[in-house]
Amino acid sequence: MPSWLPDLPAGVPWAVPLAGAVVALTLLAWGVGQLRKSSWLSGIGPQAVVALGGVAVSVHGLWGFATDTSALPASLAVGLIAVFDAAEMTLLVMMYRSADPEAGWTPQLRLMHRTAWMLVSFSAAMNAVHAPNWWSRPVLAAVPALAAWLIELQLRSKLHHLKPGQDDDNGRPGPARLVALLWQHAWAELFALLGLDARTSSSAIARAALVQRAALRVYRLRLALDGGRPRRVRRWRRKAQKALDRADVATDRDQALALARRLAALTRADDVATLDYRRPGDVLRLIEDLAVTPAVERETAATLAEQAEDARQRASDELGAAHSELERVRAEQAALLAQGNDADGRAAAARQIEDAARQRAADARQDEQAARQRVAALVQQAQAAENAHRQEIDSLTAEAQRAQSAYQSRTDVLAQLNGQIAEARALFERLCGDLAGLDPQAPEGAAEGGETVWKSPAKQDGWTHYLHALTAPGTGEPTAAELAERFGVDPGNARNWLRDFRAARAAQLAAQPRALASVNGHDRTTDA
Repeated sequence: MPSWLPDLPAGVPWAVPLAGAVVALTLLAWGVGQLRKSSWLSGIGPQAVVALGGVAVSVHGLWGFATDTSALPASLAVGLIAVFDAAEMTLLVMMYRSADPEAGWTPQLRLMHRTAWMLVSFSAAMNAVHAPNWWSRPVLAAVPALAAWLIELQLRSKLHHLKPGQDDDNGRPGPARLVALLWQHAWAELFALLGLDARTSSSAIARAALVQRAALRVYRLRLALDGGRPRRVRRWRRKAQKALDRADVATDRDQALALARRLAALTRADDVATLDYRRPGDVLRLIEDLAVTPAVERETAATLAEQAEDARQRASDELGAAHSELERVRAEQAALLAQGNDADGRAAAARQIEDAARQRAADARQDEQAARQRVAALVQQAQAAENAHRQEIDSLTAEAQRAQSAYQSRTDVLAQLNGQIAEARALFERLCGDLAGLDPQAPEGAAEGGETVWKSPAKQDGWTHYLHALTAPGTGEPTAAELAERFGVDPGNARNWLRDFRAARAAQLAAQPRALASVNGHDRTTDA
């Protein structure tokens, strides 16, 4: 009997279990084939069949967790497996079947996706708990996630077709998105630290690195020249010359411009730090000086214009010379008409020279026109960029003015409220001392805001003076002596007036919030 077969009872041939294994494998292959032909798994791809193996391993782990760890009966263990592994696979397949590439990731699909992966995490945790040792825990925990991922790959290939102008930025916050953003941010920081651009090719990165090294060494040479140390000057001069030669600055215009931009950034760092950013014009001029390219384009346009002007002048001179030659030939032709055919030949040669001169003049005019068109195009581009910057500055200025106006209005309201609060607090403190042994009652007209509060004309005049002194800027509450002297009453009576005035003013301040609340309630009733 083969050693890999289990021990069998006496009299049972070893071919019986072998035949049973063959039958089981045949049934398994037939079942997998039927699943692939079914409409439920059609179109998902062969990875779905491979995922069934991971599902089987996960089901074994969940069964052990349910029966051994949780001590559930067999019927409830089946229910546990159905709730987790069966449910997650069903959700993933349903997502693939209902996915529409035109609609993309709908809210329903995202809800099903999050639910499925939540079930996968629970299944992975239960597989890890049921693992026999720590070596197998991470492997068994990864099996449910790998099985689900094999099915999701086909789902992502079906849904991730971005339309023109569409961006895949509609993902909601979550742990997976947090990990992805942290990963991208870490690599972006590393690229920025090394001064690299992820969108550039390897050759462009190498050329940019050579230019940066050359600019840095030239800048060090400049510092050494300013320091006046001959030894350092000689050392950095050799390094700068070698770096400039390797960077092809003398033969490549783009490299030369990159070197100029880098040196502008290194030498004008102080200007950038001390720039007054409240002056947009100075900011724009400094940016253009640092970029170097606009100045080069303007210089190129001026050079082309000068070349066109030189060409036009040369054509004009050649045309004048041709006219002079033509006149001379014509004079000779008139003088040599009597000499015969020789004069006719020279006249024909003169005509050929004239035609050639005219052709050169026409070519020069075409060159001049092309140069003028290029200059006009560059001027239009510069004007368009300037207009865009001006519009942006105007919009920012308008927004700043609106914010300043809103801030000023709120500051005024806050100052008024602070004044009223301070006045109320002062009145409260004074009333606490005045009313320690008394219970003064404010007149009914004071709380209602009426003009006539007191029956006595002298006391009413004192009340008016008291209110004016409180509300006028730079003044305070009048004293009892001032009231007695101003209105001719006894100082004791004036002190009683002052106590009554404070109570009346406190009643007015207390009535203001109630009046405001009643007005707001009336407004809400009217709106309803």
